[in-house]
Amino acid sequence: MATKRRPADIGAARGRTSLAMLAREEEIARIDRGLSLRDVGDAVGVSPPTMSRFATGKATDVGIVRASQILGVVGLDLSVRAYPGGQPMRDAGHAALLGRFRACLHRDLGWAVEVPLPHPGDLRAWDALIRGRAWLYGIEAETHPTDGQALIRRLELKQRDGEVDGVILVLQASRHTRLFLAVAGDLLAAAFPVPGRRALELLAAGVNPGGNAIIVL
Repeated sequence: MATKRRPADIGAARGRTSLAMLAREEEIARIDRGLSLRDVGDAVGVSPPTMSRFATGKATDVGIVRASQILGVVGLDLSVRAYPGGQPMRDAGHAALLGRFRACLHRDLGWAVEVPLPHPGDLRAWDALIRGRAWLYGIEAETHPTDGQALIRRLELKQRDGEVDGVILVLQASRHTRLFLAVAGDLLAAAFPVPGRRALELLAAGVNPGGNAIIVL
């Protein structure tokens, strides 16, 4: 049976792949400009062994600033951005919130946690899935929501790609959540039109909640 890869392991694999790509681009540019590895290393104060490891994509200790220096010497600019990817590591509070939500559901509803989106290579996953007789909902739980607009966008994309009938956003009852809802209320109301209390009543009865909803527990 295959074991689940940890988020840190997935990140490390992606990092190694990125380093190998940078090394290849640096090599092409360096040769084109008639420079040697020693020339580049001398220009940025990097030893020959470290430059050799960089050239083979094995210099995992080369940081972003140093890599940008090396690429700058051969005429390349390094641009770095972070994108939504795989499932993040969650804390005990997150698991407890999901547990409280599950306890509210009708016993006949199907329940599964950490379910990957149904597309090969997509690292995203639902925190949970609820399955009724003819409907399927993705569940996302947040213990400390911050950016309402970013949260809505992320869940809209997951709903689009996740082949579900809707999304239930489960938030932890706290002062922080109350403030978050007060600030982002209008945006959230448009994206999650079903009142949370009504959605919870329907789910407790084993019935389709009828659309996206926010439930605070």
